[in-house]
Amino acid sequence: MRLDAWDSVKQAWRLDFMDDLRVLLREKFGHQSLRSGQAEVIRPLMAGRPVLAVFPTGGGKSLCYQLPALALEGLTLVISPLIALMKDQVESLTRRGIAAARLDSTMDAEGLRALYEDLDAGRLRMLYIAPERLANERFRERVRRWNVVMVAVDEAHCISEWGHNFRPDYLKIARFCRRLKVARVLALTATATPKVAADIRRAFRIAKEDHVALGFHRPNLDLRVTPCTAAERKTLLLERLASIDGAAVVYVTRQETAEEVATFLKSQGLAASAYHAGLPDDFRAASQVAFMSGETRVIVATIAFGMGIDKSDIRAVIHYNMPKSLENHAQEIGRAGRDGMPAHCECLVCADDLTVLENFIYSDTPSIGALENLVHRILGLGASFDISVYDLAATCDIRNSVIATVIAYMENDGIIEATGSHYHTYKLRFLRDLNRVLAGRAKGESRFLGDLIGRGKAARSWTTFEPSVLSLEMGVSREKIVAALQEFELAGDAELAVSGVRQAFRMKSDPGDLKVLARRYATMFADRENADLARLSQVMGLASRKDCLTAHIAAYFGEKMSEPCGHCDRCRGVPAVRIKRASARVPDDREWAELRAVVGEQHAALATPRQLARFLCGMSSPASTRARLGRHDAFGMLADLPFAEVLTMANAVLPIREV
Repeated sequence: MRLDAWDSVKQAWRLDFMDDLRVLLREKFGHQSLRSGQAEVIRPLMAGRPVLAVFPTGGGKSLCYQLPALALEGLTLVISPLIALMKDQVESLTRRGIAAARLDSTMDAEGLRALYEDLDAGRLRMLYIAPERLANERFRERVRRWNVVMVAVDEAHCISEWGHNFRPDYLKIARFCRRLKVARVLALTATATPKVAADIRRAFRIAKEDHVALGFHRPNLDLRVTPCTAAERKTLLLERLASIDGAAVVYVTRQETAEEVATFLKSQGLAASAYHAGLPDDFRAASQVAFMSGETRVIVATIAFGMGIDKSDIRAVIHYNMPKSLENHAQEIGRAGRDGMPAHCECLVCADDLTVLENFIYSDTPSIGALENLVHRILGLGASFDISVYDLAATCDIRNSVIATVIAYMENDGIIEATGSHYHTYKLRFLRDLNRVLAGRAKGESRFLGDLIGRGKAARSWTTFEPSVLSLEMGVSREKIVAALQEFELAGDAELAVSGVRQAFRMKSDPGDLKVLARRYATMFADRENADLARLSQVMGLASRKDCLTAHIAAYFGEKMSEPCGHCDRCRGVPAVRIKRASARVPDDREWAELRAVVGEQHAALATPRQLARFLCGMSSPASTRARLGRHDAFGMLADLPFAEVLTMANAVLPIREV
């Protein structure tokens, strides 16, 4: 075939599949046409290439994989970090008659069994999972049976260490896709700086021409930055809400602030409610329904609210507390004015917020001593080993996320290699008589299964198995034992429960001096801490910027506007104001006495200055949580002071050198 003839064939094919997609778009989603950028994402996906889509909040990211998923013959895996978002998306799809489901930790055994039956039979088009699911041994074995034709990765900026929400579990996704040999990967995010976008493209081997980005600037969003004191905020908020006709979202940092502000607004006659992760599920659901229906006009929420919320007529997004970064700011204001009508977006910038937000950042940074302990424990386990992140967190008093990051560093350095994850403990509750379970099987199989069952630790209802231990005892592979236990469940002979996730690794190279390695990692954590503090400073610095605010934020995300927006504070002539941080108060004698009293109690979880400082600032840790110190009267007694000053106080009363 001549080249020009082949080009004609390819062009005709493109037109054909786009015509088919437009039919699906009308029939399944009720849209007459694709939105800006969607076709540019879908075409390379359908051609079998990975794509990065950087769309603003409400830009139509989900349709970029949902529509191809219906056109492709096979299963699309959607990896999303939030159960609530997965739930909303699946419910929306099923209402449209689209075969979609989610696999998460809230499912019971019966629901899980039914889901796997649907997946094995090929009855589903989309399956939503969390990134942590990729560490699940049973899932990884099962997914190989399914015809996975596409993987969509939501919040893909989490893959980058320099993103505002780095999650080490995201590092596994690219390797998972390559092992499954899935070429169609769609990486989705609303907030990617040029550096973060480059990290995403590198991880998924996305060509630069398959990076599709929509502009940040939305002409209907009116951006305002208002300096204020803590005492002025409620009055300012009330004035703004009184001047706005329509629904509004008020973002706060703390759960207790959400309750306090919602109560205040209700006392002033406004239909308002609080929304945060600490509320019961049914209460949150009722609040969301009331807001979506218009019964509640104002919702006062932490960042727990908003993911997957599709309310087009939100007329205002007000940050009562400063967001932690420009990424968070952009994502949250993006929920306003999705109907294209004017919307008010205002950030109340108060210097008093800095202490709380900075302390959140400091809470994740481990001490050098804790890191050295962690590194020695991990790398002292031999050539092949497995670990429990939960156990290490409690032993080293380091948060799970930090341990996961250290492990990711070791993998990236080529020191260790992950060989898989598995459950330490399997439990079976037999639903049939054991003789009937074993009847009809080959003699050798029946003998093996009988021996396996006999070695389990039987209780009243459940029999417990530790496959790694049994592997050594029986002289067979761990995989064979796990497969046998799973087979009992698949056959309907038993109910299976698992616990104690352990990650398995092997040493790849000599790590050298472990103290030097730990100190290098400490430097990396310090760099990340400084980057997060810089992001916070950029938000506070909005008040002092003299140029167009919209253009400044757009430039942060790599977009160059040809001219000022004409509708932000600066474009309207509102002057810039430099905000100065108030001097921290001096702790009084009573607080010093209470601090010394806490030291005198000699809690093992408060043995170092950093541990004590975190406790005083109201930051929990694995050790303090296990010791139930969150209930202590002194917990958080100095939460209004900067962490660095509290750490100095802790060193004064607890002079322990952290090596």
